[in-house]
Amino acid sequence: MKKILFFVVLIVIVPFIVVNLFVKEEEIKFNYTNNLNVRVKRDTGIVTVPLEDYVVGVLAGEMPIEFEMEALKAQAVAARSYVLKKMSYNKEKEYDVVDTIMNQVYLDNDYLKKTWGKDYVKKINKLKTAVIETNYQYVDYNGNIADTMFFSTSVGETENSEEVFSNKVPYLKSVSSTWDEISPVYKLNYQFKLNEFLNKLDLPYSNFVKLEVIDSTSTGRVKKIKINEKTFDGSVVVTKLKLKSNHFTIKQDGDTINITTKGYGHGVGMSQYGAQGMALNGYSYEEILMHYYQGTSIKKI
Repeated sequence: MKKILFFVVLIVIVPFIVVNLFVKEEEIKFNYTNNLNVRVKRDTGIVTVPLEDYVVGVLAGEMPIEFEMEALKAQAVAARSYVLKKMSYNKEKEYDVVDTIMNQVYLDNDYLKKTWGKDYVKKINKLKTAVIETNYQYVDYNGNIADTMFFSTSVGETENSEEVFSNKVPYLKSVSSTWDEISPVYKLNYQFKLNEFLNKLDLPYSNFVKLEVIDSTSTGRVKKIKINEKTFDGSVVVTKLKLKSNHFTIKQDGDTINITTKGYGHGVGMSQYGAQGMALNGYSYEEILMHYYQGTSIKKI
């Protein structure tokens, strides 16, 4: 009896295992339900990309592939909303968006195949799943497509839009985002020699650095700062010193300047690491979007 059972296992189970070991995962194909296309300006010219394929390319360019599915889905809806908003008022232009951080980073399949190699199908299918499960959804505010801005890492809370971009947008207001502490760039330390620091800011040599924050946001981001009698926009200091954020503190220790930054990016809208933190804590993509874009709803084209 035992021999019979053994042979049954060999005949039934082993072929099943062998077949599954050699089954090659196939790339998911989209079932397009409309003909919406995005005109993307690239270095090589303007290309036309189906909307959902464009969203996949933005997911690849804007969010780590390792992130939780609910975070990726939230990013997919935000990316789709962002480009739909652009498309709505760029009709007279030759293109809707550029493929860089000026709008949204978009990576095409050829690039991803070269970059991901043998992992291409597995990774592209993860992104396509996020797009399919949010099929043609966008963020709406009072009957209009929302301007779904996003960024990498907050300082523990997001910014009011009017404090960063001057325009007050009701759904882009400061909210708590304590999950961002998981980000590798949540808090960074920089060190400069005094002479190097002054040179980068085009300031004459001095043994002592006098600092005065003239204007800042409610979360502490530096809008204007006076350094040795010269006034700078916080963004200029960030650019010249190659910092991740304008939420910074500067301290002098002899001939050394120590700078500590918090966060990464402009701070308005959805924090990507905040979205990841929420997903890790069991929040759905809808809950993530409703948290960062207050008073909005999710609709479908």
